[in-house]
Amino acid sequence: MNWLLIFIPIAAGLEAFAPQHDELIFVSSGLAILPLAAWMGHATEQLADRMGEAVGGLLNATFGNAAELIIALVALHAGLHDVVEASLIGSIIGNILLVLGASMLAGGLRHSEQRFNAAGASAEATMLTLAAIALVVPAVFEVVAGRPPENLRPLSFAISIVLLLVYFAFLAFSLVTHSKLFKSSAGEPEKAPAPTSTARAALVLAGATAAIAWMSELLVSTIESTTHELGLSKMFVGVFVVAILGNAAEHATAITAALKNRMELSLSIAIGSSIQVALFVAPLLIIASFFIGPSPMDLAFPVNLIVILMLSVLITGQVASDGRSDWLKGTQLLAVYVILGLTYLFLPEATSH
Repeated sequence: MNWLLIFIPIAAGLEAFAPQHDELIFVSSGLAILPLAAWMGHATEQLADRMGEAVGGLLNATFGNAAELIIALVALHAGLHDVVEASLIGSIIGNILLVLGASMLAGGLRHSEQRFNAAGASAEATMLTLAAIALVVPAVFEVVAGRPPENLRPLSFAISIVLLLVYFAFLAFSLVTHSKLFKSSAGEPEKAPAPTSTARAALVLAGATAAIAWMSELLVSTIESTTHELGLSKMFVGVFVVAILGNAAEHATAITAALKNRMELSLSIAIGSSIQVALFVAPLLIIASFFIGPSPMDLAFPVNLIVILMLSVLITGQVASDGRSDWLKGTQLLAVYVILGLTYLFLPEATSH
């Protein structure tokens, strides 16, 4: 994926000398984010290996979804709340439908049936359900009232604090008190990673973060004109394009783990990343919106986004409930993702509310 780094100078050159070509800037900056996200993920893993499991868990919570967080912060600063909301929901459903589905399909084609700890998967699915409830309640009250209630933003701020506290409780549960539920019990042994100094990993992490922030600013600044030029809705771009860019490195890692018959690890990456977005990144952005951007953001996401989130969480809970996976389950998850994508592509006017 490192060859995609060539798109960094391409995006910068287009911005400097051909700023009228917004669609080319959008595509090149989006492609440039892919290898940078991979570098960030690798550097985080190196630091986690050297600094212990507890600190590693905190690092993964902070940087595991850093690319999505940076893109969302830039969009938040620009006042593009609809893009932020779409990218958050897109990241969640992308992980539990696209990433998990592709992992189960790839793993199932190599191994007829794969096993994982059902109790650990159930705990993760329950956390996603909790996050969905936190989004449903404000949206329902907004629909019932027919307009945003007066106390919706303070309510969203308070719910965000609760979600962050629950997320840190889940970290303690999965890393300390019940870590055995989330450890891989089968699969091929992993090769020891090449030694990397803590200082070098920290420098790579800092450099990748800065570069992603730069490319994200170019990406977000061209979203509106690009979507208009290509005839796409901002909702489609947010849910199915922007969200995938920040998760590219995790996609490959989860599929590789499944091919090695390590489904606990694959589920931890796919569902765990969704939990990070729902319970860490989303509430962090709500709180940040009170200090940056033209106006605060609330948790009353559009009804169509809430519906696809609930449906995705529902089928993921069903698929993960029995502790086994095969290629058919993967195909089912991917089918749901494709159906949702086609709906947003062909019915942009119906999915823009």
